[in-house]
Amino acid sequence: MQADVQIPSVPPIVASFADLAPRYDLVLCDVWGVLHNGVVGSQPAADALKRARDAGTTVILVSNAPRPAEGVARILDGFRIPRDAYDAIVTSGMVTNALLAARPGVKMWHLGPERDLGIYDGLDLTQTSFEAAELIVCTGLFDDTVETPEDYAATLKAARARNLPFICANPDIVVERGGDLIWCAGAIAEAYAELGGDVVFCGKPHRPIYETAFATASKLRGEPVDPARAIAIGDALRTDLAGALGFGIDCLFVAAGIHAGELGLENGSQVDPGALGRLLADGPGRPAAVTTRLVW
Repeated sequence: MQADVQIPSVPPIVASFADLAPRYDLVLCDVWGVLHNGVVGSQPAADALKRARDAGTTVILVSNAPRPAEGVARILDGFRIPRDAYDAIVTSGMVTNALLAARPGVKMWHLGPERDLGIYDGLDLTQTSFEAAELIVCTGLFDDTVETPEDYAATLKAARARNLPFICANPDIVVERGGDLIWCAGAIAEAYAELGGDVVFCGKPHRPIYETAFATASKLRGEPVDPARAIAIGDALRTDLAGALGFGIDCLFVAAGIHAGELGLENGSQVDPGALGRLLADGPGRPAAVTTRLVW
């Protein structure tokens, strides 16, 4: 007689955010993978955040985008995500900017596309060649439509030989763009760390971006926010879930994002508990709940 196949225990799978929302005073919501997929915006997700705000919850968008908050807001405008869906935006670009502000006059080499140069606004620094640099700041690949991290192997070896510090302004490994997975700065940073390079990660899942988000929320609310009354919403186990667990707050995992392929959700199906259990078994821990997409 064949033994029963054991399905790993999984968190509650919820159809909407409406039942969870009253438990929380603060929502820290991911952007790419929840509010848009790089091609189209999610109006249901925006509506869910707006309804939470209408009920008194503070909504802070927490993004690993290597750019200022206003830059992310303009991108969301293009995806028709209304500004009344959130109270503020905190980005890894803001954390990076603050880190560089503490090193006035530094000679740095920018590794990433020109669209991210706004990250250096207002800073006293010198952008220079790789050969003259004292520091590398990586916001991504120069051309993420054709390049892979392997294209930077020789550059990273040369940087490691000079012991150049490396600031990663976007710890994401990949993001979804219209169903395709696109390499991000985190993949290059991880490769440099594997060589023994000195890497500072400025976004999720690391604490500084959560500390900034909580400080922002506390200022908006006029009082400190109890971590027990805060929830992160995101689609990436490595950044959103790991970051929330590491900071001691709940997480609502959005399944139809970066892990949709692993969960068999490409064609609009619902979360399969068996596939979810297998995915979470290899992840950083257990979210408070799981939903297919963020809706009210």
